[in-house]
Amino acid sequence: MPATRVMPTEESADLLKLVRELVTKELAPLVAQAEADGSFPREVFRTLGRAGILGLPYDEELGGGGQPYEVYLQVLEEIASVWSSVGVGTSVHALSCFGLVTRGTAEQQQRWLPDMLGGELLGAYCLSEPHAGSDPAAMRTTARRDGDDYVLDGAKAWTTHGGEADFYKVMARTGDGRGDISCFLVPADAPGLTADTPERKMGLTGSTTATMLLDGVRVPVERRLGEEGDGLKIALAGLDAGRLGIAAVAVGLAQGALDHAVAYAKTRETFGQRIIDHQGLAFVLADMEATIQAARAVTLHAARLKDRGLPYGREASVAKLVATDGAMKVTTDAVQVLGGYGYTRDFPVERYMREAKVMQIFEGTNQIQRMVIGRSLDKGAPGEGSIVVAP
Repeated sequence: MPATRVMPTEESADLLKLVRELVTKELAPLVAQAEADGSFPREVFRTLGRAGILGLPYDEELGGGGQPYEVYLQVLEEIASVWSSVGVGTSVHALSCFGLVTRGTAEQQQRWLPDMLGGELLGAYCLSEPHAGSDPAAMRTTARRDGDDYVLDGAKAWTTHGGEADFYKVMARTGDGRGDISCFLVPADAPGLTADTPERKMGLTGSTTATMLLDGVRVPVERRLGEEGDGLKIALAGLDAGRLGIAAVAVGLAQGALDHAVAYAKTRETFGQRIIDHQGLAFVLADMEATIQAARAVTLHAARLKDRGLPYGREASVAKLVATDGAMKVTTDAVQVLGGYGYTRDFPVERYMREAKVMQIFEGTNQIQRMVIGRSLDKGAPGEGSIVVAP
C-alpha cells in the first residue's frame, strides 16, 4: 500500500465493531450446517461485498475501501474467528484482484474492478499445478497467441473457489523460458474451462477446492494483465500480501478456538470446582493466549511495514509461519481442554483443529517459509521469497 495511507483511526475501530456484529448475526448461525453439508456460501460473499469488506485494502478511487492493511487483516481475523472458510475465501478474493489493481490498465480497471471489489464477481487464483506447487516457474499450462486471442491449455490445481468463482486469475506459459509466464483474467463461462471433481478435504469443507481444466480456452488479448512475461512477477508480488491474509485467518481461527475453550472451562466442574480454577488447565489456556497474542503481533507488524511502503517479505513469511504453527497448537489444546467432548462434532473445536492444519500448507508450506526466511537472512536484508505456493 502507498506510504500516504493513514494508520488506524476511530473510524477503523467502528469498522471492526460493525464487522464483529455482522459475523455474529449473519455468519455464525450458518457456519455449522454449511460446513457439515460442504455447501459453498456464495450469498455470504455477496453480503460481505455489499458491506464493502471484499474491497477494503484497495484504493477508494478503484472502488475499494481505502483501509490500511493493518485494519484489513483485523477484519479477516474477525471473520475467521467465526468462519474460517469465509476468511480464507475473502483473502483469496483479494489476491485474485491484486493483479488488476496493480498492473491493469485504466480501461481494464474501470470495466471489471467495480463488480470484483463490490462482491458481485467472486475471484479465484490459479497458479499451482499438480507437479508445480512450490516451484511455479515450472508450470506447464500454456497460452498460445492466436490473432487477437490467447488459447490456454493445461490444469491448475488446488484452486480455492474452483467451479464457484466468476473469474479466474490464471498464470500460463507464453514462452519457453522459466520466466516466460503471463497473467490472464479468465471468465468462468469461457468455453473449455471446467472444474474437476472438488477435493474431499479434512477441513474448510465450506470452501470448495478443485483443479481447473483448460482445454483450448480462448481469452482476448484485452484480458492479459501487464505485458507478456510479467505473470510470475505479478504472482510473486501478490503472495506476500496473501501470506499475511492467511496469517490473519490463522490468528482468528485460534482466537475462536480459545474463546470456546475458555467458555467451556468456566462452566465444566471437576472435584468441586470449575476446571479453569485448576492450575494445570489454567496454564494451558494461558499458553494458548500467549501464542495468539504473539502471532497477532508479528502479523500486524508486517502489515504496518506494508502500509508504510517498506519491504516486508521476510516479515510476511515469519507471520505466516508463526501464526499457522500457533493455530495448530492452540486448536489442538482446545480439543484437549474439552476432553472427550472436544473430540465430538457436537462442539466446534474439532472442526477448528481440522481447519488449522491446512494453514500450515497453503500460501507456501511452512517449510518453504523457513527457506524464504533463511535466504533473506543470508542476504542480510528483508526480501521477497521466490518459492511460493498458491492457495
